[in-house]
Amino acid sequence: MLHKGHAARTEQNMLTPPTREFDFNQQDFEKVRKLIYDYAGIALSPAKHDMVYGRLAKRLRALNLKTFGDYLKVLERGDFREMELFTNSLTTNLTSFFRESHHFDILAEYMAANRQVGTLNLWCSASSTGEEPYSLAITACEAFDSLRAPVKIVATDLDTNVLEVAKAGVYAAEEVDKLGATRVKRFFDKQAATGKYQLKQELRDMIVFRKLNLIAPDWMIRGPFDAIFCRNVMIYFDKPTQLKILQRFAPLLKSNGLLYVGHSENLYHAADLFKLRGKTVYELARSMGTPSLLR
Repeated sequence: MLHKGHAARTEQNMLTPPTREFDFNQQDFEKVRKLIYDYAGIALSPAKHDMVYGRLAKRLRALNLKTFGDYLKVLERGDFREMELFTNSLTTNLTSFFRESHHFDILAEYMAANRQVGTLNLWCSASSTGEEPYSLAITACEAFDSLRAPVKIVATDLDTNVLEVAKAGVYAAEEVDKLGATRVKRFFDKQAATGKYQLKQELRDMIVFRKLNLIAPDWMIRGPFDAIFCRNVMIYFDKPTQLKILQRFAPLLKSNGLLYVGHSENLYHAADLFKLRGKTVYELARSMGTPSLLR
């Protein structure tokens, strides 16, 4: 039987939060929120305090720093490489092949209707580890029944770590098996040494991967695009930032081009730019003229 005193101490211990390795106060958190917002446009909610601590504590250990204050000084000094690693730590990369599969059905229909127009240009603006742009490439190969489909894909992301994974195009068997035996055989080569699967060279050649910050003043990518995929990205931006990005997307789409967004996203606040075609796919609300170099 527990004595009352022991029970009280036990209850107190359960209510006391575990001691953290590093002190991370509200002022530190607010500085992190401002840094990631100013650099990448990501609006962290107040509820992300613990998430931010968990992810950035790894950077403090890597740099052998003792406090978050010291780490913030490194970032505020303008250490470009550490800012890149800081951003990589705070971005979320949740993806899979043919996620929200109805989008790829709509894209295949678009490709079938535009077979005679020459090369089709697609932009995947948040490529993560590559599953989305490779799903675009597979869709193109199937639509044109060729591994050398007349399609070019620009795949961009802010996170340099995931871009390296995407460029390699190598995935574990459990990820690839979900595509079915026919697709795996047609579009992948199995690596005997690792048991993993790599996209065939023809599909990798369809895609150019590069780093891009959607709130940067210069994107330096050329349109016009038949499709822009920007799925499950807008949820990380506040409404003013979303609108600025959408204003830059609109002139880069062909007059019949399509903008694909995530299942929980909508563009009601940009109704003068885009109108809903259906199933979180948007088209231009009006003609934007001939797109030119992205600004």
